Amino acid sequence: MIHVVGKRKTAIARATLREGKGRIRINKKSLDVIEPEYARLRIMEPLMLAGDAWKNVDIDVNVKGGGVFAQAEAVRLAIAKALASWKKELKKVFLEYDRGLLVADVRRTEPQKPYRSAARRSRQTSKR
Repeated sequence: MIHVVGKRKTAIARATLREGKGRIRINKKSLDVIEPEYARLRIMEPLMLAGDAWKNVDIDVNVKGGGVFAQAEAVRLAIAKALASWKKELKKVFLEYDRGLLVADVRRTEPQKPYRSAARRSRQTSKR
């Protein structure tokens, strides 16, 4: 059994990989019912690159926080990390395709400053 974590912005995905029949569940839902379709295709990228290697493992993912696409990216990262730690030869395949499959994107939103309406924008001042 392998436990991994994937993060993107404020979304956190925890994946558990175990021997099984090739079931992928995200928050106890099958991967086939995930909407929107683009998010589902994004999640399926590591599975497509792995070929049939994932057909004899079950992956359960719990994800919370963030928006729909941040969650999809976090799940994608968690699944890729789990598969790469299960089969070492997949790590090279994932890195050649997209480094973002195994390495988290560390960018976060800048915090809002006191007495301002945004992180950087301040109120316009009058010169006269």
